[in-house]
Amino acid sequence: MSRAERFGLSAALTMPFDADMRIDVPKALAHAQDCLGRGCRSVTLFGTTGEGSSIGYDERGNVIRAFIEGGLEPSQIIVGVMANSYVDAAAQSRLALDAGCRGVLLAPPSYFKNVSDDGLFDWFSAVFKEIGAGLRGIIIYNIPSVTAVEISVALVSRLREAFPGAIAGVKDSSGNWTYTQALLAKHKDLAILIGDERTLAAAVRLGAQGSISGMANLYPDRLLPLIEEGRDDPAVIEAVEEILKFPVVPAVKAILAHHNQDDAWRRTRAPLQGLSDTDAKRVTGIFDRLFIAAAA
Repeated sequence: MSRAERFGLSAALTMPFDADMRIDVPKALAHAQDCLGRGCRSVTLFGTTGEGSSIGYDERGNVIRAFIEGGLEPSQIIVGVMANSYVDAAAQSRLALDAGCRGVLLAPPSYFKNVSDDGLFDWFSAVFKEIGAGLRGIIIYNIPSVTAVEISVALVSRLREAFPGAIAGVKDSSGNWTYTQALLAKHKDLAILIGDERTLAAAVRLGAQGSISGMANLYPDRLLPLIEEGRDDPAVIEAVEEILKFPVVPAVKAILAHHNQDDAWRRTRAPLQGLSDTDAKRVTGIFDRLFIAAAA
């Protein structure tokens, strides 16, 4: 597969909020345009880094419309869906697909714990049937550290067999290298996307097509060689290990606020809380040392 055919890099876009905790759409659009201008092929709205579980249906529609009216091609937009009800998950998915967006990053239901593969198969099947004729571009989202649900390789196979052509890829944010290897061995013809940047280059060397990455909000240029060449970057590995010592979403926002000299970026919607000033200075100092000072 040529570089042009690969999925490439998508920024798991952070979502800015104004003082009333409404989405600051113009700022979000400007940030998306900046990420695309720095090498991202797409932006992913309402994922984990974008606090997608805290974004309502009407807000989603407003942001998608504003992005397209603001000049983004629908093919440059992926929409994250995180809902427990298959009816809600399908409605959010249709909102994106009907707008022509490239696809949907679909997380499993996460309220009920210890569910079986059969139960997950039934849930995804219900979502797909509810979406209807417009079903396409589904990227299954495996992030068990958040959902407490692991998407098995066998479940991906069952869903592909039952719904041919519906699944475009899997985003693997498990951080489990054995799982990543098994997923690539079985489903390399899909866009296997790596959420843990520490293993991104190694996965690309085995056939992964790219990443939907929170770090792409900050340093897309440092991630491109990992995706395009499968080249390891020790600074990226160290940066991920450091950021995992903090609540990740507030940490990414603190670094973005620091780089943009705009403290409004530090706002997070409840139940998340922004970093303390002390922690914000610590994490921004770490990243300045790893990337800015090293490049000087």
